[in-house]
Amino acid sequence: MNPNDRSIIALVTTGHGLVHTYELSVPIFMTVWLAELGVAEATLGAVVGGGYFLFGAGALPSGILVDRFGSRRLIACGLAGMGAAFVLLGLLPGLWGLGTALLAWGAAASVYHPAGLALISTGVRQRGRALAYHGIAGNVGIAGGPLLTALLLLAFDWATVAVLLGLPGLIAAAGAWRASVDETAAVGRHDATDDGPSATASAENGRLTALWRQTRHLFASGFAGVFVLVALSGLYYRGVLTFLPDLLTPLVTVDLPIDVSAGRYVYAGLLAVGIAGQYVGGRLSDREGTEWVLAGALGLLSLVAVVFLPVAGGGTGALLVASAGLGFVLFLVQPLYQATVAEYTPPDTRGLSYGYTYLAVFGIGAAGAALSGGLLQLAGPPLLFGILAGVALLGAALSAWLAVRRARWAGPEAATDLSP
Repeated sequence: MNPNDRSIIALVTTGHGLVHTYELSVPIFMTVWLAELGVAEATLGAVVGGGYFLFGAGALPSGILVDRFGSRRLIACGLAGMGAAFVLLGLLPGLWGLGTALLAWGAAASVYHPAGLALISTGVRQRGRALAYHGIAGNVGIAGGPLLTALLLLAFDWATVAVLLGLPGLIAAAGAWRASVDETAAVGRHDATDDGPSATASAENGRLTALWRQTRHLFASGFAGVFVLVALSGLYYRGVLTFLPDLLTPLVTVDLPIDVSAGRYVYAGLLAVGIAGQYVGGRLSDREGTEWVLAGALGLLSLVAVVFLPVAGGGTGALLVASAGLGFVLFLVQPLYQATVAEYTPPDTRGLSYGYTYLAVFGIGAAGAALSGGLLQLAGPPLLFGILAGVALLGAALSAWLAVRRARWAGPEAATDLSP
């Protein structure tokens, strides 16, 4: 691995780990906000959901900005924005301050995935190894970020913890801005000729026209069904995780030596188990008939939602088993729908298709935060998990329909065209 590859990998692994550290530390903070701010679940879910929505919705415009300004600059700006947002989270008072900081975080965080993945694809010669390290770093953030947040809350108030979490983002941003990397080392340099403002405007118009044409082509094909499917997966993901630490705490039946919200640690452990689920899902995604495998995984996720509360209520041991099962299956689904996206899109629109995928999973899926808050306030956990079971079951049915439809119209266009 050459020095340029190593520099890029250091940059993207740092960014990926921090993105998911921030994303999944928020539910840990919510256990405190519910108690200290005196807000209802529905209100807090809507406020948090706004930040998560921008996290997904910003992926498409961020991808366009990456093409124009380069990945390294966008990653540096995104890291700076995320770090500053968490500092603001600790400094701004009240619910409105919290909402403002989370919206700023969502906008800044939306930059990372398009920029990081683009940088790997164009700058790293050993792309497979880079993607592996990138995934590992994300998993470290997913599992380690919430655990770190929970541990810091033992020693500091939540506002101080938020500021402390923001500092690594600011430091990483400074390093990213100063980094020297060749962003096109893996594909060669193709500099466009700059013929002045009129040529630039013409190029911009051409890109917008191409974007609109590719979007129409995507959504006139089987990708439209996949888009709905991944949006359903996103609703389940955000709906189950947002209030989970608070829901888990009263189910823990053992006495701890210190007075803490025990659900925070069960939640962190659940996310750690999800790393194994991602690995297994990645291996399964190499098989033929990914839609059927995904349908089975979503069906299993529906079953987990149905049995979670009855099993978890059987004591701490049963709670840990139920939580491990939820974490494993929840993250098992992700590589499977990512592989399905690839099967239902042509290579020349693959980047755009993943932009829409992030919009669906994290943007539309952000409604799961508001949905879970409203359902918890209205009727409590049984209704929430019942609705989530229905969402997953609907996704399983849609995935199975895609598989049947694809088999019926088998042929060269089967994966990208569902029309008769």
